[in-house]
Amino acid sequence: MRIIRDIETARATLLRRPPLEFGELSPRLRQGIKRIFGKGLSPQEAVERIITEVRSRGDDALFDFSKRIEGVELSCLEVSAEEMAQAQKGVDRSLARALGLAAERVRTFHEACRRHSWVDLSEGGLGQIVRPLERVGIYVPGGTASYPSTVLMTAIPARVAGVSEIMLTTPPRADGTVAPATLLAASLAGVDRIFKVGGAQAIAALAYGTESIPRVDKVCGPGNLFVVLAKKMVYGAVAIDGLHGPTETVILADDSADAAICAADLLAQAEHDEMASAIMITTSLKLAKKVSQEVERQLAKLERRSIAREALGRRGGMVVVTSQDEAIRLANEYAPEHLCLMLRDSWSYLGRITNAGGIFLGEASSEALGDYIAGPSHVMPTGGTARFSSPLGIHDFIKVTSLVALDGKASQTLGAAAATIARAEGLTGHARALEARKSPPVEGLEEEGRWG
Repeated sequence: MRIIRDIETARATLLRRPPLEFGELSPRLRQGIKRIFGKGLSPQEAVERIITEVRSRGDDALFDFSKRIEGVELSCLEVSAEEMAQAQKGVDRSLARALGLAAERVRTFHEACRRHSWVDLSEGGLGQIVRPLERVGIYVPGGTASYPSTVLMTAIPARVAGVSEIMLTTPPRADGTVAPATLLAASLAGVDRIFKVGGAQAIAALAYGTESIPRVDKVCGPGNLFVVLAKKMVYGAVAIDGLHGPTETVILADDSADAAICAADLLAQAEHDEMASAIMITTSLKLAKKVSQEVERQLAKLERRSIAREALGRRGGMVVVTSQDEAIRLANEYAPEHLCLMLRDSWSYLGRITNAGGIFLGEASSEALGDYIAGPSHVMPTGGTARFSSPLGIHDFIKVTSLVALDGKASQTLGAAAATIARAEGLTGHARALEARKSPPVEGLEEEGRWG
């Protein structure tokens, strides 16, 4: 792994994120777009075409794109009850138990995060009404791989929030089925309906509805570049949880850290995909050199070593700084999805971390535990959006309505100030509406601008 010892060089290279949608496409991706659409298109243009087709042709477009994009000819978009029952029988018992434990922990965590309506009756009534969304769509990547953990991490918070209907879309496998583990996770999470639709076309279907897939209020979940672009384009017609780009981890480490564990955690991140970011910031050059050696040693034994090696070459590396102050400043600037503190007395640094999707304190709290079973959702802000956004949670599946029910005394007390502000803004109709409630009323409101 590359080791950078100059902060400005690190900022300009390793810690600089290219805009997701403007990255250079691989030859394979360019060829795929040309095969599907008959000519070269940018990712944005391809997604625009997909959304337009789904809006105008509904299910027919979904069947068509399934065949053209995924090479799967479907006879039905929705997973049937029979398919659900049959598939779950094929899940390995140990995996079923592990998913059950994960579901229990995720549910327990989010139940502790519930929000409730409140009313303050001191002036007649001020408060908030907290209600769940009625119908949400969950997108789960699939096709060549299955991600039952993502089902749990997205659908369970929605169910705990009280969402009435949860729709799940995921790409089908080559044989037109959905992975049994994904279906089991959907059952554990309380998903209502599952559709064998992937990519941008799934996002469009959830946002606008088709003959088979009902329109939802919000679309949540991670996906590839095309899914992210589709979520961005349909926002406004439907709510979204965020624009989740390639996964990323930053490890803050001092000379007390275990080099083998640091290397294992970096590789765990790098094996996600070629665009993943695996970065360590440390005050110890000696540790950085040991971790680099460990990465090479462990990489040789990794099944997905070609993917991990590509990711480390693109967006992986280590930055050596002179102090923990510099390390924390760089971490806060980068605002990573995952921030791992491999430091002596890691708790003492917690209050200084301001930008991170999730913070993992100490060697026992591995980011991989957070991915699967710790409790919080693993759908977290990426691309620096941890500066202003949060991990997926209960708050994503509720809406809040303000309640104003002031009594006459409060109205009289506050009305004069409100009318003054209204007139300062030139909104005399607002002022008149306020003054109409004066006691006693002034006939014809002749004395404009005065209260009582």
